Parts: sequence; C-alpha cells; structure tokens
Amino acid sequence: METRIDAVVVAGGGIAGIQASLDLAALGYHHVYLVERSAAIGGTMPMLGRTFPTNDCAMCILSPKLAECGRHPLITVLTNAEVLDVTGEPGHFTVTVEQQSRGVDMERCTGCGECAAQCPVYVDDPFNQELNGRKAIYKLYPQAFPNCYAIDRENCINCRTCVDACPGGAVSLDTKTVQMQLMAGAVILCPGFGLLDPARLEPYRYRQLYPSVLTSLEFERLLSSSGPYQGRLIHPSDEKAVHRVAWIQCAGSRETTINRELCSGVCCMYALKQAMVVLEQGRNMQATIFYQDMRTYGKGFENYYHRAKEMGVRLIRNRPAEIKQAGDGSRNLRVNYLADDSTLKQEEFDLVVLSTGMVAPVMPLAEKLGLSLNSFGFCAMQPLSGIETSRPGIFAAGAFTGPRDIPDTVTQASAAAGAAAALLGSASRRERPPLEERDVKGDAPRTGVFVCRCGGNISRVVDVARVARFARQLPGVAYAAEFSYCCAQDSLKTMAAVIDEHRLNRVVVAACTVHTHEPLFQNLLRESGLNPHLFEMANIREHCSWVHMHQPEMATAKAKDLIKMAVAKAALLQPVQGVSLGMTRQAVVVGGGAAGMTAALNLAGRGHRVHLVEKNEHLGGMAGRLHIGANGEDVQGFLSGLITQVHEQELITIHTGAEITAAGGFVGNFVSTLSSGEEIAHGVTIIATGAGEYRPEEYLYGANGRVMTLLDLEGALAAGDSRVNGAGRFVFIQCVGSRDDRRPYCSRTCCTQSVRLALQIKEINPEAMIYVLYRDMRTYGFFEELYQEARRRGVLFIRYNEGNKPTVTAEGDHLRVDVLDDVLGAPVTIEADLAGLAAAMAAPADNARLSRLYKVPLNQDGFFLEAHLKLRPVDFSTDGVFMCGLAHGPKNLEESIVQAGAAATRAAALLAGDTITVEGGSAFVSKIKCTGCGTCASVCPARAVTVDDTEKVAVVNAALCKGCGVCAASCLRGAVDVEGFTNEQVMAAIRAL
Repeated sequence: METRIDAVVVAGGGIAGIQASLDLAALGYHHVYLVERSAAIGGTMPMLGRTFPTNDCAMCILSPKLAECGRHPLITVLTNAEVLDVTGEPGHFTVTVEQQSRGVDMERCTGCGECAAQCPVYVDDPFNQELNGRKAIYKLYPQAFPNCYAIDRENCINCRTCVDACPGGAVSLDTKTVQMQLMAGAVILCPGFGLLDPARLEPYRYRQLYPSVLTSLEFERLLSSSGPYQGRLIHPSDEKAVHRVAWIQCAGSRETTINRELCSGVCCMYALKQAMVVLEQGRNMQATIFYQDMRTYGKGFENYYHRAKEMGVRLIRNRPAEIKQAGDGSRNLRVNYLADDSTLKQEEFDLVVLSTGMVAPVMPLAEKLGLSLNSFGFCAMQPLSGIETSRPGIFAAGAFTGPRDIPDTVTQASAAAGAAAALLGSASRRERPPLEERDVKGDAPRTGVFVCRCGGNISRVVDVARVARFARQLPGVAYAAEFSYCCAQDSLKTMAAVIDEHRLNRVVVAACTVHTHEPLFQNLLRESGLNPHLFEMANIREHCSWVHMHQPEMATAKAKDLIKMAVAKAALLQPVQGVSLGMTRQAVVVGGGAAGMTAALNLAGRGHRVHLVEKNEHLGGMAGRLHIGANGEDVQGFLSGLITQVHEQELITIHTGAEITAAGGFVGNFVSTLSSGEEIAHGVTIIATGAGEYRPEEYLYGANGRVMTLLDLEGALAAGDSRVNGAGRFVFIQCVGSRDDRRPYCSRTCCTQSVRLALQIKEINPEAMIYVLYRDMRTYGFFEELYQEARRRGVLFIRYNEGNKPTVTAEGDHLRVDVLDDVLGAPVTIEADLAGLAAAMAAPADNARLSRLYKVPLNQDGFFLEAHLKLRPVDFSTDGVFMCGLAHGPKNLEESIVQAGAAATRAAALLAGDTITVEGGSAFVSKIKCTGCGTCASVCPARAVTVDDTEKVAVVNAALCKGCGVCAASCLRGAVDVEGFTNEQVMAAIRAL
C-alpha cells in the first residue's frame, strides 16, 4: 500500500478546528498543524457567555480544550497564520502557510501584561465588538492560548514603550513574515463564519441609532462577565441601568430583499438565552422577542423554549418594519408592530438587539482551491457526506459548511478528523510517557486554595477578596489567593509555580462546575507532580453567585462555608491510582441503518473488526423508507451502495435477525450475547438503533386510506400510487404527535420533509392545490430555500394554534379539514383528496432494554442521553460506549451520517491502543466489616459489585465502578467506601460546616 504523509493541517482555530485537532491527536497522527489567523485560538466562542440549553459558560466548555491543545505533543498551534495554498494530491499535499510576526516572543512572554499597561495607544477592541478599548499591544481574551501578547501592527506607533516595559525582553518591533511549506496527507477547513453587516438592514437604522441598537454579538459581550461591563446590564451610551430590551429575529436571515433566503439556525435559541439572562438581572426587567417562527428544533431546545416563556419572556409573532428614536432627546427606541388582533401597537425599549444572521467567511483559499460553494458562499458538501468538499482529501467542518450550533459543530469536526485519518491509513499511536508523581503519604496537609473571580460571574456577587482572606486562616492552608480566571493559561502557569514553590500537596479550586473543569485542574496537578485525586473543587458560581445573585452577603458567607468544607475534606484525600486494562480491538455496532453501517465502515476502514447487529432481516433502517433526500439526493441509490460496501468489507461481520440479549464488562473488555447465543468480545460499543415513526391515533389515520404519514406518502409517490397521482388537493398537517404532552420535543425533520414532498407533487402536477397547516415552520439552515420556493410555487401555509388543532372528517370520496387560521383569526375549511401527517419521530421501545444492558442513560423522551450536550455529544458517561443517528435524537439523514462518523472517530481513538487506563475513584470494601449480605450488589446501577461466595465478602470491579456511592449509602455495616469520598472525608466536611 502507498505510504501517505501522516500529518494533517487544520485551517481555523475555532471550536471545530480545536475538536478536529484533538481527535486526530487521539487517533495517533504524528502531527497536526492547527493554523489560526488571529493571535489566539478559540474563534467566536470566547465572545459568548452562557450557552443553550445547558446554561454552561462558553469558556467552561472551551478552556479544557484550549489547555489540551496547548500541551499535546502532537499538535502545533500556528497563530497569526493563514493557509495560502494547497497543492498536490490526497496523501501528499504541500500546504503553504504564511505567518505574521506577533512582535512578542512566545517562549519569553509570561503574560504579565506590563507591556499593555505602559502602552500609550488606546484603540477600539474588536473582541468586545468595539464597546470599549484595548491597547495596541494586547492579549485577545483573558484565557487565550497562546498565553502571549501580540502587537496590533495597524495601530502601533513604534514608540518602543512596550519593549522597555517588558521584564522578560520578549517584545520586538521587528516585522517578519514567514512562509512555510507543510507536508500533509489531508487538510480540514474550518474557518468559521461572519456576521451580516447590520447597516444593510436600512429600516433598523443600526448606524444612526447605535448603541441603542446592537447586534446579537455586541449584546453578548454586554452581558458577558468578561465583557466591558463585567456582565452588568447598563446602556453603553450613559452606563445607566437598562430595564426593557427587545430582540428582532431574522435580521439578515430569511430576507428576500438582500438575497438571504436562509435561516441562520441558532438565532432563536440565543435570543431566548439572552432574554432569560436579562430577566435574571431583577424583577423590573422586561424581555420581548419579535419573531416569525420559533425554530427550537434541536435536542432539548423545545423544553428550553417553554422554560423561557415560564420565566416571563414575551414572545410577539411579528417582524417590526422599522425602529425609531423615541423623541424628546431620549435615548429610548420606539418599535411599531402589528399585534395579533391586527391593531398597530407601539412600545418603547431601552435597547433593541438585532439577531443578525451568519454569513460565509471571507476565504480566498476556497476560490483558489476551486472548492464548490453554494449560492450563499458557504462550502458545498458532497451529497450525504456532511464533511467532504468537492476536492478529494480536503474536508470541512463547522459553520464554514453552513449555520450550525456548538454540538453539531463538534460532531462534524470529529467526523472530519475520522475521515482524514481513514484517508491516511493506520498510524501507530504515540503514547505519552507517564509523569513522575511526588509521594505525599504521611506528609502534613499543605493545601493551596485558588479562588476564581470568573470575570464578574462570581465577583459581581461574592466578595472574592474577603473569601480568599478567610481561606488563608483555615487549618492546613499554606497558600490562598484570588485569580481573575483560574482556567486561563497564565493562571494555570502561576498555579503550577505556586504548587512547586510552596510544596503544596492538596489543591482546592473555588470556581465553577466540576462537571466541565475537574479534568483541567486534575491535569494541572498531574503535570505538577501530584496525584490528580489530591484535588477538591468548591462550586461558588452555580451554588453561590448565580443562585443568590441578589443576596451578596449570604452568597459570600455560603462561599466561605463551601471552601471551609472543601479544605477539611481535602486534608484527608489520598492518592488514587488508575486501572490499566487490556483492549479487545474489535467493536459491536448495534443497529444496521444508515448510521450504524456508516460507523461500521469507518471502523473497518481503520483496520478494526466490527460486528454489525441488526434485529431486522435486512439492513437499511428508516432510510429504507426514504427516496429523495432533503437536498434532492437519491437515498435508495446511496443506501444500496452502503449495503454493498458493508457486505464486501471483510472486517465486518453482519448479524441480521439478531438482538443483544445480554451484555457485560467494561471499556476494552465488553462481552455481548446475541439472541442466537453467540458471545462477542469487544472493546467498544456504538449504539445506532434508529427511531420509529409515531403511528397517529388522530386525524382518521388507519381508518381512511386517504390519510397517510409523510413516510407513507413518500412511498406512495415513489410507487405511483393512484391515490396520490389522482389527487389534486393535498393537506399536510404538522406536529402530529410532536410538541405535545406525550412528546414535548420537536421532530426536527418534519417541516422540511413536508415542503420537499409538496415541491415534488408540484413537479408532477403544477396545478395541485397544497396546504400546509403548521405551528412554526422549522426549515432551518439552507432548507429555508425550499420553504421560499414552495411559497413561490403556490403552496399555501396556514398557521394554527396548539389549542385549536385541525380536524379531519370523511365526506364521501374526499376529506374535510377544518382549521382556525391563527393569522386571520377565522375558521378555514379545506376539501382535500389526501392528507399527509407529519408524524413524530419516536424513540424505539428497545432503547430501554439496551439502556439497562450497557448501563447508559435515556433522556425523558426515550432517546439516549449523551455525556455532555456540547463537550461530548456522541459519548456516554459509560466509557467505551457511543451513540449516533436517530438513537441520539431526531435528525435528517446527512446529520445521522455525520454523527456516525464522529462516533466511529471517538471509538477508534480507544481501539488504537493495546491498553487503556481507567481513572480511579471507585468503591472499595473493608473485608473485616463486610458480612457478604449482597445489598450493595443489588443496588449498584453499574453492576460493578458482586459477592465472593468463597470469602463471603463484596468485591468491586474498579473498571466498571462509576464511584456513585449508592453501595456505600446502602451498607448497614459501613463496610463500603468510595475513593475520594470516604465516610471520614465526607464527615470532616460536614463537621467543618
């Protein structure tokens, strides 16, 4: 086989580029070059505050990834750099990169900031959307990587003040541009996106009314704790309090007058998020969103939408025509809009936020490489690939391929990494050498307490300086200090130096959630020579400043208590060692639909044996009922090719008509039993069980042959069914079984599928009358083009209210559909030949059984629940088990295929090694106290505890144990403890309180 260069160039240092780089490094590639145009990696994410629907801080998601990128030996980060050209062929590319001098030596710079403090030049800060200023020598954002300042060449006056001020001699005004040639086998493009210039939206008078009219990103910086006002909601013009804020949706999206017939996908959700943050500021706050359709189509989004309404967010379905100054010298704005009762209303607001649409990034390289772009300038992907550009060996991910949110971006980046890796063939994984660990057993506790201000997230409510002074007085504390951001690169460097200087042997960080940041700080301990389990975290953000934001004294007192408890517990912490396990280098993929087959082929393509288990007699899944894809693809042709590839792949063993009846083991060492009795040993599991179609109990479905689901109708169209060919009047009813009490989620694909079928019918019979009855049209992203085309072709859209659903009755050979038009406020009767029901995508009942077998959770809707919606969208909290496709939640075929590639990438990273280390923190049993009663074994959700019949004592499998503590809580003899959470440690924390 031809040898290919086992290096990859990733162009773009946003979340997509970072995730792709980390996944490639995990797969063992000898080098990844992450090329970023700006002075630091991170892209747009550092500009964001909280994310939806989890309310995680964007930097909480990003910081651990930044740190991992920075320290990974296989990743070289090139900032102030741009890819100029790519020549050659897949496996043997020459990538030309031009890197501008940042004017600061990254090896010498400590990030102290003396240069900026002395710089006399003050300019508008683009990172803060020019709401405030920065110096001509700057660090892009507080937690930036590299933790190094850079010179703004356009505004520097060459006064040499920064050169003289730098204590490390790191600053140089010499300008050097370096061109380098990088040899790579594959290239991944993820340059991100731009935002529409709001000046193009003339009725909203952005330039004239600024800063009372802001873009969504400007408002994001206004709200952010790291922004110009530390999260205080004040007016940028006079810094006085703001009470009434309005959002205007689709500002530059879904706009025919400026050729922007696309939906930017994320605007509805971030407007809801911003509105909820505004309402948290106080009781006299008002948040109003003007919208056309509320497009909360993602996993968990519909619940978030309802939560916003319950909080008091006002939602007005109208798009104001213009914004005016209120008059009388006021900075307030006046918005005129048409109310539901068709009367013209007028309201005043302190601020109006334009939810500006995403635009394609300016990327001359795309044109130079001859990449196909769509009509909006985004990268056009190969059909049903989601990651392949028009040029072989060059992949794309993130918003360069179209508007998308963080989970979809992370998923697509992982899939692109896997595709690049598969192209290059197998690479031997280079394991990191183990770090030497300092022995602290028997040493008196010397605890370091690091208290985070989190910009203003914590310090705006909690008196952090007072808390740090309090911590210094606690028993065993050798050092305590406050930091602006504990997760920032300069803070981590300082903390490492403090651990060494003060010989600390315990560390307490008082900051935000352990859920996102524990691995970051545990790695800090590991690299400082301490066992990572000598660490304790006090959550003084979620548990203090956020929930007690209007009670600063009580929040401060609570923060002190939490730190006092953490210090008391930390004093008793002991080193915990991980467990090294062998890896069975084959996989089981459960589900033989498009996602399952794609995942199996990806793993087999990397040389791993795969067992593909499908309960039906044939492969294909729900895709077998589709004929034309959302973008006009030949689904049956694609599916047929996929099935052929699976059958021809020697490393895939197909088990049709089979189910998993039993499963046991743990990552690297699973054993699954099939209904045939065959046992399969495997190292990883991918669950791709698909979903089912809700069989409606309403609208005469099943009682009248002229009422079909959309999948039924698609099949009838393909088969030339006379019921369809002979029909001239069609009614599509949306949200059948979705967005109701039984299934409160949106099924995501239904609106697009209805519009596509309507257009297909129009192709066959242009005179056909087609009505679509909907609540919100959710043709997100580029699917908006289909919606607009359908309207141009004469498809009629009638909006109905959830409380007044349509009714369908049979009248002879026809159907009568009655609906109350929500716009006209009047009843409408339609005589139809055929009704198409947009039936919900429903989780299969089999998910519950697989959930128990593999010890993985389901969400409230019956779909599998990921470890973290944004950080780990295809992983389970159970190591070695992954998910993809409709098993994860509703999505279209291309999205399922991309997610299958991502799951395979994550699984392949585990299979690449001969062994795997599972972190410690498991339960352990005192044989002296244990009576072997078996209570702990019966309650263990991970089935990690068994009873040794010979010794009559409980035994814990450390590889299976999740450290949940249920066994310890249930033991009447107190014989079971959990490493890091022993009874003694927990009681010490309680006594301290």
